[in-house]
Formats: sequence, C-alpha cells, structure tokens
Amino acid sequence: MNKQSRSLSGAVPRFLIAIVALLSSWTVANAQHEVAVKTNLLYDATATINLGAEIPLAQKWSFDLSANFNGWSINDHLWKHWLLQPEARYWLCDRFSGHFFAMHLLGGQYNFGNISIPNFLGNDFRTLEDTRVQGWYAGAGIGYGYTWLLSRHWSIEAEVAFGWAYTRFDRYPCAKCGTKIQSDKAHNYVGPTKVAVNLIYVF
Repeated sequence: MNKQSRSLSGAVPRFLIAIVALLSSWTVANAQHEVAVKTNLLYDATATINLGAEIPLAQKWSFDLSANFNGWSINDHLWKHWLLQPEARYWLCDRFSGHFFAMHLLGGQYNFGNISIPNFLGNDFRTLEDTRVQGWYAGAGIGYGYTWLLSRHWSIEAEVAFGWAYTRFDRYPCAKCGTKIQSDKAHNYVGPTKVAVNLIYVF
C-alpha cells in the first residue's frame, strides 16, 4: 500500500468516529424533538456504508447530515471513497413529510481504478480502465425531495440534487502501482451531486 493509500485509509476511521459522536450528541440534545435516522438504499446497493441523521431547526427548516464510506475493492476494481454531505432543508408543509427544497455542501476523498464505465454522471470513466486516480473533492448543490409517511416512525424519502464539485487528483499507471504518471491535476464537475432513496426511522 502506497503512502497516499495509507493516508486515505487512516483518515477514514477518524472521520467515521467523529460522525458517530456528532450523531450521538444530536440525538441526546434533541431527545425531546423529532430526530430522523436514515440510510440511502441506492448507496446500500453499491456496498457503500452510509448513515444519515436529520434534526429540526425551525418550524419549516431542518438540518440533515449524511456520511458514506466504501473502502474495499472487488477483483482489483477500485471504487474506494468517503463522502460527507451537510444539508439545510426547507419544508413546504410539515417537517419530515411532503415536499422540501435543499441546499448542501459535499466533500471527501476517493481512490478509483481498474473500472470501465462509458458515461457516469457526465464523466467518461473508460480512462480508468488501465489507470488509477486518487484525490479529494469539495462542492455544493441544490435539490428537491419528497417524503412519504409509512407509519408513525417509518418513512421513505426520495431526493435529487444538482451542483458543482472541484477536485484535485494524482494519476497512477495501474490499480496497485504507486508511481505517479500525472500529479495534482484539477477538474471541475457540474451535474448531479446527490441521488437518494432513503429509508427513515423517526424517534
């Protein structure tokens, strides 16, 4: 494992511990109010561990925070990354029910390689068929969503968001190699920044 891979994997446990501590403090601080805990079923389908929590801020406002992590490879195909998305939501009717508009930030790190996807989110990933890229990203987006109440505690939520992300990365000649062939390259992305179908439990 090269130095950058170790730094990426080393940052993730600290990141996840901080998220768990933050979510726990939210739950304790807001025990007398609604607190929603959720998982994105679309991310679950890609073997990406994810957890989200949402708390009320005002009558029609809430704050949502989601954390996502994928730290493994399958048959040398790399899709390793972590992502953090804090989001402010404005509800058109009641909180945690019906239509909402959202504004979010996003940030994380990634290590992609040995994959071939013709076009995904406006990017041609066929350049990664024989190479690997490793770097970080940050951005922001706006979105729309809708929440369906299933019972007193359970609900389903769908959301789609579009925005911008800036990334810097290094390129390597193969999935396991540690010798750079391109260093500190920048890229701007405009397109979908969040797609979610969340299963929610409200305390």
